[in-house]
Amino acid sequence: MSGKRDLVVSAIFSLAGLCSSAHAQDVSGIDNEYFSFRGVAVEYGHLWADRVMDTPSYGARFDLGYVVTGVRIVPTIMYWSSPMNQDEIVEFQDRVQALVAKQNDGVRPTLDLGRIDYTDIAIGADAHVVWELPMDILTFGGLGVTAHLMDGDGDVIRGTFVEDLLDSVEPGFNLHLGTEYPITDGMRFYANGRYEVMPNLQYFQVRLGWQLMWGSSVPGEGRGSN
Repeated sequence: MSGKRDLVVSAIFSLAGLCSSAHAQDVSGIDNEYFSFRGVAVEYGHLWADRVMDTPSYGARFDLGYVVTGVRIVPTIMYWSSPMNQDEIVEFQDRVQALVAKQNDGVRPTLDLGRIDYTDIAIGADAHVVWELPMDILTFGGLGVTAHLMDGDGDVIRGTFVEDLLDSVEPGFNLHLGTEYPITDGMRFYANGRYEVMPNLQYFQVRLGWQLMWGSSVPGEGRGSN
């Protein structure tokens, strides 16, 4: 996962250098008069995590426009579910056995937790620093914060204290980098990659989205604005 993290960070710095040298019109003149709900998108993605198996994700984003010069605020919601890696299950079994042994005069029980599935409902907000490149292409990079509603489940652990141990609300933050294109004045396609960090889980994710827009585009980000 460290290689993927380094790739995302390097890409963000490369984007900053590219945008600083671009001669296209950008969104530097935008201020908070353009801060309003102006679009909604559906997303499909895929993530590669360090504790669960690779899995698809599904979500939505809500475009609130520009709160300050060149900075767009985008709340998001995302869902995924995946089995925990087998080595992670074994490690978790050892922790549970040690916990039970402390409460049972050192007698260590034999456990087989079976398959454990993790489900995540993530609610967050991203701050996009946006530039426009030639051919109406928008690029964005930035940071985001997220609340993850994590749920662990399995046939063996369901209804037990073990399931309670796996259920939690965890904070997270991410670095992201993306690009989008206005297919029409009222429709955009976008793609982005992000690296999400949580206390007990990290993952790299790619998202593709289709966004519906209403109202006028702000100066420097619409079709034919170059």
